[in-house]
Amino acid sequence: MSTFYRENDAYFVRTHGPDGAPRDYRIAYTFGVHPLQQYLIEFPDGKLQAFSIAWDSREKSEGGQRWFHLHPDEPIAYGDELHWSGINYNWNFMCADCHSTGLQKNFSLATQKYNTEWAEIHVGCEACHGPGSRHLNWAQNPDLSLGNKGLSVSYSKRRQAVWAMDTESGIATLKEPVETQREIETCAQCHARRAASFPGAQAGDPFLDHFNPALLQEDLYHADGQINGEVFVYGSFLQSRMYAAGVTCSNCHNPHSLRLNAEGNGVCTQCHLPAKFDTSEHHFHPAGSTGAQCVNCHMPAKTYMQVDARRDHSFRKPRPDLSDKLGTPNACSGCHRDMPVAWAAEVLKEHFGSPKERHFGEAIYAGRHGLPGAEDQLVALILDTSQPAIARATATSLLTRYLSPASLQLLQTIAQSDEPLLNLGIAQSLESVSPQLRPSLAIPLLYSDHRVIAAMAANSLSGLVTRDYPPAVQNQFNRAMKDYLESETFNADRPESLSNLAALHAQRGNRKQAEAFYRRALTVAPFYTPAYVNLADVYRTEGREREAEILLRQALDKVRARSPVEHALGLSLVRQKRLSDALPHLRRAAEGQPGSPRYIYVYAIALNDSGNPQQAIAVLEQGLKRFPGNREILGGLVALLRSQGNLSLAEQYQEQLN
Repeated sequence: MSTFYRENDAYFVRTHGPDGAPRDYRIAYTFGVHPLQQYLIEFPDGKLQAFSIAWDSREKSEGGQRWFHLHPDEPIAYGDELHWSGINYNWNFMCADCHSTGLQKNFSLATQKYNTEWAEIHVGCEACHGPGSRHLNWAQNPDLSLGNKGLSVSYSKRRQAVWAMDTESGIATLKEPVETQREIETCAQCHARRAASFPGAQAGDPFLDHFNPALLQEDLYHADGQINGEVFVYGSFLQSRMYAAGVTCSNCHNPHSLRLNAEGNGVCTQCHLPAKFDTSEHHFHPAGSTGAQCVNCHMPAKTYMQVDARRDHSFRKPRPDLSDKLGTPNACSGCHRDMPVAWAAEVLKEHFGSPKERHFGEAIYAGRHGLPGAEDQLVALILDTSQPAIARATATSLLTRYLSPASLQLLQTIAQSDEPLLNLGIAQSLESVSPQLRPSLAIPLLYSDHRVIAAMAANSLSGLVTRDYPPAVQNQFNRAMKDYLESETFNADRPESLSNLAALHAQRGNRKQAEAFYRRALTVAPFYTPAYVNLADVYRTEGREREAEILLRQALDKVRARSPVEHALGLSLVRQKRLSDALPHLRRAAEGQPGSPRYIYVYAIALNDSGNPQQAIAVLEQGLKRFPGNREILGGLVALLRSQGNLSLAEQYQEQLN
């Protein structure tokens, strides 16, 4: 129970704090964007925490003018990773960078305190246009010779765009290219799912010099690129034909009024001939109906934070034919919920014919799930330059799971190319590449013009022997490694960065420092699974196996992602020669969701070693149904079947490996 109240001119809330005890907290600030208002509570260490009860600022007729909890269906107790007093509701890190102007986070690793400062607590002019003093001078004296009205960063070049309507297709095309990337990348600084790797980003700065954007990751995007988690537009827009055609954000949105440039379908008919597209012959719904609105078919919405409906900016054609194949949603079934997907697919086929092109989502789905032919599909997608770069980059990141001589050569070529998103795809997946092969991909990326990419490449090499590299490579490595350390130190208020710093110390043999950083990560986030698993591994290297076991057992009571902990605990017990104790933990890891083929393989080998080869084979066969084509599971089946004399079945699985 939480109670808001007012005392004189101050506002308070009485609620349960970080220790579970009820206290009175003063509301320091109100922030948010319609339809969501949130409230900030200041702690003595400089933290500003966003309270998890918010105000719905919509009109009452729309269901608003009410308090609501951001997690209404979950009991969030103190200590939970979603409790308002914890790191995931910390405004200094989670919100401030995009909801204020001129932010300086100013977190001190030494004192564990914030001294966060800002020019404006909301989004002001300088967030998009940079320092405004020259613009003020121009405003006071417009006759001054100050180009672009004195704005430090201007986007006026996009106004030079000349669009011509192609009456045959009904779609406008850009007569000559104009510069739009500066605008798009400035908007992306906030309207992207990204990590802020380096502070000090200014309007107009190259995006990858400061930010590490998410590609089409499984937890954020459906396989076909539709939104799932909160992704904030940029990754969706990069997939779109609009982006490829030269459309930019302000073609549709007025950044000053925060309104669309036209009402209803008018924003779309700026470029799409209404006589062709805003008709019942195209959308086959009654004029003026919900189904006749372009956005409802081409920009389906998903609601986040209970009240905030956000539209998918990939501007896709509805593809119900993919829903059964890939498990993806589609706009047709989103409205016609009483009709099967096959019906929706047939209706579209009747009106528009069968889809002419293979969707990139099929390759990404195959790559995510280890389907037969996944490597070939990913390679084909990467080589198809007509596909969105972000989809090709995602395929690049997935291809590292399927390295063969041919695919390795392709990735080496990409690493030496000037395709930033594809370079990023490699950089983000280097840790999954074997140490023997990693330098051939990472070293070229050390020379990237983009600071984020080079820093990740350096980190992937940090545990390898670099002293034998040529001096020029060592210089690039040292420069990029310095950047990586700066990035992780900047973000050392988070358990991810603390664990990364711990890993660096562990690689350098500084085990006490590694333990201290992992312990700090667990103090900040007692639910953070990787810190437990990696600290246990530090204990393993020191022969402290019993301490590793104790730590991992403690973790099981605190983490949500239990499978990695169960797996690590099982391996610890195996090393202690307690195989019968290990098997239940290895089984739970293997059966966990979303699952790991590695955990299944290890559990099967443990079963075989315990004298249960038939059960081990059964586990691998079930695992192959979950992860078709997985080479480790197939290899395990071949080996175990041969050892049991079942050469015929072993040969069948061997053929799948070849």
